Amino acid sequence: MNSRASHLISKTLTYSALCLWAFVCLFPIYWTFTTAFKRAPDILRGNLVPWIDFIPDWIGWRSLGLSPDRIGVTSTVRDEFLLRFENSVIISLSAASLAIVLGAPAAYGLSRFRYKFGVMGNSDISFFFLSQMILPPVVLALPVLVLYQGLNMLDTRLGLIVIYTLSVLPIVIWIMQDQFGSIPNELEQAALVDGCTVWGAFFRIVVPLALPGMVAAFILSIVLCWNEYFFAALLTSTNATTLPVMVASQTSSQGVSWWTMAALAFAAILPLILVGIFLEKYIVKGLTAGAVK
Repeated sequence: MNSRASHLISKTLTYSALCLWAFVCLFPIYWTFTTAFKRAPDILRGNLVPWIDFIPDWIGWRSLGLSPDRIGVTSTVRDEFLLRFENSVIISLSAASLAIVLGAPAAYGLSRFRYKFGVMGNSDISFFFLSQMILPPVVLALPVLVLYQGLNMLDTRLGLIVIYTLSVLPIVIWIMQDQFGSIPNELEQAALVDGCTVWGAFFRIVVPLALPGMVAAFILSIVLCWNEYFFAALLTSTNATTLPVMVASQTSSQGVSWWTMAALAFAAILPLILVGIFLEKYIVKGLTAGAVK
């Protein structure tokens, strides 16, 4: 077998594997989108192809007041959906922004300075932050619930912003520490010689160079906060409920409203799809700059 044939076979196998993986990743989105237009018999039969297996209907979107024939009519369900959507946007953006503000300086300190707390050094501190990702959220359920009840933070946006910030902060520190570590120290030393303070060198030299990784960490934080369900269900009931909780609420003793759940789920993941499409170049820059290994 010559090298050209070998290269062709290798390329065919690679693209076949990529196509298979793309299908595995995209099929759940396709299934969710089509289910929002199915009636109960079509859902139970597993029909997948519109206009061939089933005739699409606005039943899922109509139940949310988002169908063309209901968009101009008053709908309490649509008002609830918009409130949950607003909560998700505000909470996710606020928590991700706060995590970047707190995590970037912490990661910079760990990558540039040496610390010693008893027997713990920089590597131990970094591992401590990273180990917080291993802790199951259910372990914190009771203490967080009691603490929030005492602070009157139950069913508030602020309560979720705080807990979400603490949840994604270890990831931000982990990503940004690796990003700062890829920037040569000589650039900051030159800035210090020219009269910059440590903070001046950080904001003028380091932050612009680390911006791609910072954006990648910010996007990842938004995705994690947007999709979080456990604490949103535990700490909210009416005012601060997010979209994942509303999606799960479609399951009741009467059964599952699959078409409504599918419409809600697709509406919930659509902003993340748009973020991935329009901010792809920033994610790629962050990955190739050493933000994630």
